[in-house]
Amino acid sequence: MLCSMYATSMSRNSEEPVFNQIEEVRTSLGLSRQQLADLVGVHYQTIGYLERGEYSPSLVLALRIAEQLKTPVEELFWLKEEK
Repeated sequence: MLCSMYATSMSRNSEEPVFNQIEEVRTSLGLSRQQLADLVGVHYQTIGYLERGEYSPSLVLALRIAEQLKTPVEELFWLKEEK
């Protein structure tokens, strides 16, 4: 059952990348990748893939991460490399 959750929680970042500041916000709050992963219900490696921009999160996962990091989703994720 967990495997299907992981399969739908993100997609490969091929055509339109999603940029983020997950790592910056996470570390400023003193959270490890494992702690954030536990809070949002994914494997800790998923957080690393997202932080490095290797994958894009699903909308649900993006909202969960934003909620746990106490940051508006539009400040945590963006589409153009300008921040």
